Amino acid sequence: MARKVTGLERVLDVPSLAAVAYGEIASSIYFALGIVALEALGLTSWVLLAVGILFLLVAASYAEGTAAIPETGGAALFVRRAYNDQAGFLTGWVLFLDYVIVIALAALFAPHYLGAALGWDGIRDKPWDIVVGVGIILGVAGIRLIRRPGLYGLAIVIAVVAVASHVLLIVLGGIWLVSTQGFGSGVIWGEAPSWHALAFSLPLAMLAYTGLETVANLASDARQPGRTLPRSLFLGIGAAVFVAFAMAVVGLSAFPPHPDPAGPNGWATDLGTDWIRAPLVGITDALSGPLPATLVDVLRVFVGVSGTFVLIAAVSTSMSGSGRLAYSLAKHDMLPHSFARLNRRTLISPPTLISTSLIGCGFLIATAFTDEPVRSLASLFSFGVLLAFTAAQVAVVKLRFSEPNLERPFRAGPEVRWRGTLVPLPALIGAPLTFGIWIVSLITHPTPRIVGPLWLLAGIVVFVLVRMSRREPVLGRVVPAVGDLDPFEEGAYERIFVPLKLGPIGDEVLATAIRLAEERGSALRVFYGEKVPMETPLDAELPDMAEAAFASLGDARELAEEHGVEIETVSARTRALGEAIVQQAAEWGADLIVLGSSPRWRRQSRFFSPTVDYVLRNASCEVMVIAYPQGVLEDEAEPEESATLTG
Repeated sequence: MARKVTGLERVLDVPSLAAVAYGEIASSIYFALGIVALEALGLTSWVLLAVGILFLLVAASYAEGTAAIPETGGAALFVRRAYNDQAGFLTGWVLFLDYVIVIALAALFAPHYLGAALGWDGIRDKPWDIVVGVGIILGVAGIRLIRRPGLYGLAIVIAVVAVASHVLLIVLGGIWLVSTQGFGSGVIWGEAPSWHALAFSLPLAMLAYTGLETVANLASDARQPGRTLPRSLFLGIGAAVFVAFAMAVVGLSAFPPHPDPAGPNGWATDLGTDWIRAPLVGITDALSGPLPATLVDVLRVFVGVSGTFVLIAAVSTSMSGSGRLAYSLAKHDMLPHSFARLNRRTLISPPTLISTSLIGCGFLIATAFTDEPVRSLASLFSFGVLLAFTAAQVAVVKLRFSEPNLERPFRAGPEVRWRGTLVPLPALIGAPLTFGIWIVSLITHPTPRIVGPLWLLAGIVVFVLVRMSRREPVLGRVVPAVGDLDPFEEGAYERIFVPLKLGPIGDEVLATAIRLAEERGSALRVFYGEKVPMETPLDAELPDMAEAAFASLGDARELAEEHGVEIETVSARTRALGEAIVQQAAEWGADLIVLGSSPRWRRQSRFFSPTVDYVLRNASCEVMVIAYPQGVLEDEAEPEESATLTG
């Protein structure tokens, strides 16, 4: 048998994960800069810097939590582990709100960047920007229902595109705008901005640093999470904080605050009014004086088109983040189990994609009926993210007391002793600050005061209904069943072997095997068993069977490669599928065989098919059998007559 993986073998190292972190977090500057400038005016740079430093404190707690518990779920996972299912669910529920808000904002801003770059002013006007935004959300969701893009490669591409745009604007703006316009002009304390507007800008500035949850959910994919994840987070976030500060310096130099009756307290900056929905294109446009018009036109197209690409990618990655979160909650009976059911083509549940996209479209359409659509969405985002950040930091401190022996490859520091236990100082500082800013968001804007509690109430209803339908205690803790696959190192496998199977159960089996291989850094071998009838010679010409094997293995290879999983494919003719599976798995040195079981066999007074039963009795390695209740994913293929394995 092949050697078992002795540690957390992952696929992401420090540079790649740092690039993912930067791409996820820095992409939010495309829509956050104008929103913050609307309120903070000449103090926008300092507000973004202050909130960025606070964000680094929060990231320290996330780094400790994800390194200690390298699973999907983020803050919801920490809170559930530290307290109970109910608190964990509510944390996850407000994070869902953040994901759909990011989806709505990114989709709303994308047509403005594209229109400003190409001169298509029509798609920037209301309501066509909303129509285009809804089309983007539905289009991305439709594509994700069919296939999943290579998310790691996509995230790195986003980072490269974003870095190129940011460096260009910061360098050119630093030379031609900051030096000529003068940074820091137009600040009148208490008036421009007003104290109320300055206070309100603090929760809005959290929008500039979205993506921490998505990055934290990649802990299960990181090499050596205790070292890789913290270093990557701080590298990526540190770069994003610097870029946000520098971009605001350039933007305010290009568009300094000026008296404007339509602005807050009689002051405004064009960055937060005329260019609020495409602030980076606005900075490019401000270069039209010092630089040749042709060069500015080229820069405008590059920044606008690349910004559109980054925003559309943000819609996709937010859907992926919500999918991972839903998967984690559904495993603990907090959402219907359909949200944890893996789709073969996308490895994200269709109910998650559909519900997330529809809610995102709903928020986007609702903005058509508000006077301040962008401001309202941004303030609602702060309601969720600040609550989740506070809960995550408190949970990390609580785990220091409740689970002192939990292995923590990374410990947030410096540490102080409190009640006899060392606790992270960043969390002790960060939690009161994020909670205080959350209170400020409730005081300074009505949207989070109204919509936020309604969203929490809807979540409570969902949680209660799910627990009642599953016949689980509403106030109890649900612990998912853990298969006895490896009593010493749970599910750590170097080689996973999966026979292809026709029908929906086969799709689920392949998706599960790829998910395991992706999360554990395992190699995967997919086997197509060509069952030849007794009356037909094994070496007979069977072109239809060969064509089916080639097509099926090709689909499996393509799907695995999209997820960065090392895959081998093999087919073989056989009279008995069970014997072929056992032989192929043994020759390859498999650590785990993944099979599926159709509910039809339970109706025939047996639990497994003869093929699965044979493998269970004769395999030289461990076997995982995926079985579903009757009525769920009924398999229409005949069990032993099919050309492929049909357990």
